Amino acid sequence: MTTTTDVLFISHGGGPMPLLGDPDHREMVKRLTEIASQLRKPSAILVISAHWEEAVPTITSGANPPLIYDYSGFPPESYDIEYPCPGEPALARQIHQALEQAGISARLDDRRGFDHGTFVPLKLMYPKADIPCVQLSLVNSLDAATHLAMGRALQVLDVDDLLVIGSGFSFHNMQAFFAPNTPDIQARNQIFEAWLEETCCDVTIEEAERAERLRHWERAPHARFCHPREEHLLPLHVCYGLAERPSETHISATILGKQSGMFYWRIGG
Repeated sequence: MTTTTDVLFISHGGGPMPLLGDPDHREMVKRLTEIASQLRKPSAILVISAHWEEAVPTITSGANPPLIYDYSGFPPESYDIEYPCPGEPALARQIHQALEQAGISARLDDRRGFDHGTFVPLKLMYPKADIPCVQLSLVNSLDAATHLAMGRALQVLDVDDLLVIGSGFSFHNMQAFFAPNTPDIQARNQIFEAWLEETCCDVTIEEAERAERLRHWERAPHARFCHPREEHLLPLHVCYGLAERPSETHISATILGKQSGMFYWRIGG
């Protein structure tokens, strides 16, 4: 890749709560605004959201995608949130072509809008909503190797100053979020987070081993406790597949009482 790309996996918090002043999201809000202030303003943003699964990788290709309020039980103002950023059909077509050229069947969707895995963090990071955005789905098989391959396919993208965001959550056990935060739960959370940081950041790990660890992430200590279902972890696999190198920066934040991680790579430049 000869262009410059920023790749960022984020833990995006619970629904619209980061935008509603929830105290359990203050650290996350602070971290995301800090990250945005330190990055160059992107020419376009590609988001891989944990909240969209399809049979094949699917890309939003509309010029002005609407918002999808894909949550329930929140205050009325959470359904009035606006984030009128434009789509980027040309980028969507380039992503589609990159996946197809890698032997990964994909499709474009010119009607689908942006879910909260996209508009919530972007509203925090880039509140002016003036950067074109495209969203890429997960594959509903939830196969780790498939998502690593999706990331590798995106290495051919020729878009300077592209920001790729894997929008998930490094810890995503819904029952544990609302249970008493016992020492046992804290320990399981922290041990898995330490494994994830080592896997993504340790420069002594060969890339083949790093990919193998992510491919078989469920073997990590307390993996299935932290991710009973892996959709919130898989955006990280796409990010690593694109980067195929150690993450330069690990950012930690306590979100909903749980230790959560974010990872950054800069490619090219």
